[in-house]
Amino acid sequence: MDFKRLLVTAALPYANGPVHIGHLAGCYLPADIYVRYQRAQKRDIKFVCGSDEHGVPITIRAMKEGITPQQVVDKYNALIKESFEQMGISFDIYSRTSNKIHHETSQAFFKKLYDDGLFEERESEQYFDEEKQVFLADRYIVGTCPVCSNPNAYGDQCERCGSSLSPEQLINPHSALSNAVPVKKKTKHWYFPLNKYEQWLSEWIVEGKKDEWKANVYGQCKSWLDSGLQPRAMTRDSSWGVPVPLPDAQGKVLYVWFDAPIGYISATKELTNQWSDYWQQEDTKLVHFIGKDNIVFHCIIFPAMLKAHGGYVLPDNVPANEFLNIEGEKVSTSRNWAVWVHDYIKDFPDQQDVLRYVLCSNAPETKDNDFTWKDFQERTNSELVSIFGNFVNRAFVLMHKLCGGRVPKLHTDVMDEADHALIQAIQNTKTLVESDIENYKFRDGLFEVIDLARKGNKYMQDKEPWIVAKSLTENPDNQKLIDNCLHLCLQLTANLAILINPFLPFTARKMCGMMKVVDRMLEWENAGKMNLLNVGYPLKAPELLFRKIEDEEIKTQVEKLHANMVKPNTAATETASTEVKVEHTDLKPEISIDDFAKIDLRAGVILSAEKVEKADKLLKLEIDLGFEKRTVLSGIAQHFSPEEIVGKQVTVVANLAPRKMRGIESKGMILMAQNAEGKLIFVSPLEQATAGSEVK
Repeated sequence: MDFKRLLVTAALPYANGPVHIGHLAGCYLPADIYVRYQRAQKRDIKFVCGSDEHGVPITIRAMKEGITPQQVVDKYNALIKESFEQMGISFDIYSRTSNKIHHETSQAFFKKLYDDGLFEERESEQYFDEEKQVFLADRYIVGTCPVCSNPNAYGDQCERCGSSLSPEQLINPHSALSNAVPVKKKTKHWYFPLNKYEQWLSEWIVEGKKDEWKANVYGQCKSWLDSGLQPRAMTRDSSWGVPVPLPDAQGKVLYVWFDAPIGYISATKELTNQWSDYWQQEDTKLVHFIGKDNIVFHCIIFPAMLKAHGGYVLPDNVPANEFLNIEGEKVSTSRNWAVWVHDYIKDFPDQQDVLRYVLCSNAPETKDNDFTWKDFQERTNSELVSIFGNFVNRAFVLMHKLCGGRVPKLHTDVMDEADHALIQAIQNTKTLVESDIENYKFRDGLFEVIDLARKGNKYMQDKEPWIVAKSLTENPDNQKLIDNCLHLCLQLTANLAILINPFLPFTARKMCGMMKVVDRMLEWENAGKMNLLNVGYPLKAPELLFRKIEDEEIKTQVEKLHANMVKPNTAATETASTEVKVEHTDLKPEISIDDFAKIDLRAGVILSAEKVEKADKLLKLEIDLGFEKRTVLSGIAQHFSPEEIVGKQVTVVANLAPRKMRGIESKGMILMAQNAEGKLIFVSPLEQATAGSEVK
């Protein structure tokens, strides 16, 4: 081993929405398995990540939700961080690119390249919104898709048919900010001359990494290099992001793919004063865990930036995974076709390791794979419950029944070939799992652990200690055979805890509790040992490690997935051929302008939301009205979960007489509308309004 320390990064998720299981399978779970294994090896390792809080997706989400970009990133940073913690993703730090230390680090990085004369200044024509007086990123330009006639296609992609587009291809393009027709206008930006690093990248990747990197990573990199590299703009016209640190760069920010990977550096700075040991010492091994859509940024652009800056280590490996589909279809956040991590935890409390197991055993390591709820059930019931959990449970039950609840002695004088074969299998499995994890083959490593439990089940079944126990009256010496069987099964259980720990950490800790041993036993040097549990040591009564997943639970999840999907023909604006007819209720009696003037409507922001006990329809909201905070009860619980509406801007009837419901005083009412399907939607200002502003 030629490195002294490891630095592991996991792709910074955009803080514009929750994380789904595709994110876990593609990047964060394999990274966590690798890190937990390295920690068990007692190696010097740091695991860094954080929210990517700049770029167009953030501002698009802010527009959709009627809140500020800062409110968007605050909301989703908290939700994402909590989801990772609940799933046992064990970052040493989960930072944010909106932090001051990140702004300073990325600006200093840019300034170093600028001062060294590495950037090229170029003028180009870009789309401009004359009404809002801002340049428009492609995502801010909306029009009709030339392929499928979707009237809400973006300037870079149609999310209905998946076609890649440019603003020039859109029919009737208009600004998403003002609805104005965009015009072309000149603007200046700073370009990084990626083409000048093409030769160096070819030598580093094509000649140096061909046999080390995964085929999908190497292949994508070689394709880019073979096509020839071009200079890339490293700045954008925007009010949201890291300001370009130059006097003549007003209204310009660093390109999100320039500042985002620098977030790994700033997060490490935030974590430790010794950050430079992990980034600037040649005996550091740097590993980036990402999804396949980020390969070019981590393998070509960021390494070229590091090379240009000088003084930084380059990634040793970038083990990118492919994509995980859901029930045969690509994940689509815009259509809500996803299994969200926070929803899973809500529906399957204390079952984090079950999801970790299924996602790892079905990981898209070499090709896109498919997650189905039926497969989730089958893997859980037939592998975790019937093989791994069953073996551990039987070993404990029989130890309590046949050995007085204590670890029995191993009688070497009556050991047979099967006993020695099991010991050898334990030691072989350690070596195999070690090799698989070191080579980023986590699916294979997990298989070896389950296969060892399978061998344990067969060993126990062949030995039949419960049958041998029936002959003890005639032949008391047969207790030695029972002792040997259960001694080896218990030592195997201890080994299984060590080997499964990187994959299923909650299960490993539960097993340690049953064996009454400290977590220190999980250190990797203990794997393969046959003296982990002392003879005569009393163990706890068995607990089931996993439970069966029932058919009804799976049916509920499949129905939920389909029910929550946003269908194209239910969008707010549709072509005439898919127009939705809405049944309208009769108008209420006419009122005068004086009557209407009595109503005080105010813009408010939902600060918190929670369900009201024993009230299926009510949510308790805390709303910021600028001049005060109000508690408002709203009958929207069947339409929205509390976490999805925090940060939402709403219109509040602020002078409604207070009313008590369920013992809680409600001071106001929020305005809602109902769409064609009967789902409530918020009535809020079209543009961001200051909390407390009058709505007229």
